[in-house]
Amino acid sequence: MATPIDVFRQALEAHAPEFGIALQPDRIERLNDYYELVMKWNPRLHLVAPCSPAEFAVRHVLESLLLLKHLPAGAAVVDVGSGGGLPIIPCLLVRDDLRATLIESSTRKAVFLHEALRAVRPPDRTQLIAARFEDIETPAADFVTCRALDRFTEMLPALIDWAPRNSTLLFFTGESIRNEVQTILPSVSVEHIPRSERRFLLIARGGPV
Repeated sequence: MATPIDVFRQALEAHAPEFGIALQPDRIERLNDYYELVMKWNPRLHLVAPCSPAEFAVRHVLESLLLLKHLPAGAAVVDVGSGGGLPIIPCLLVRDDLRATLIESSTRKAVFLHEALRAVRPPDRTQLIAARFEDIETPAADFVTCRALDRFTEMLPALIDWAPRNSTLLFFTGESIRNEVQTILPSVSVEHIPRSERRFLLIARGGPV
């Protein structure tokens, strides 16, 4: 009988091509370890909604890895509302050249993130800040990502205004937020997320609201 980690691995391997992603065996092992860590902490912290191993592989990990084609070598990323580490930790585990600052307002979830980041080598590629993004100075970065920020619609104008000047925004959204982003920013590219009906990756240039 297949174990949850077997099912997770099989789903990664089966569906990665649909997302345009090629995963080497050692990277799959890193992602396996991350999945196990999330499942260990999830009953206490509710990092992600309950889901099957296959759903976690597709809906959370492969979806997060859609960012990689937009991130050039050596890119510096700010991930706002990191929560359970999505989308940035899978990206860091697959790409050794990326640098990232993770911002998470929940101190309990920040403890989890600190543990999850132990798998990222070398460790000086990452910085973890336990604070609300609007309470800290904007870090220097080429890209800003966001996947699961609380009250995202309400916080969106502040987040866009806070983003580093000339950075690229990479937001995972549903249909209503997609429409709102398109009304705030003049030029937004929209990518439909594979294996979803109404989820999108928005690519936009940062700047003041």
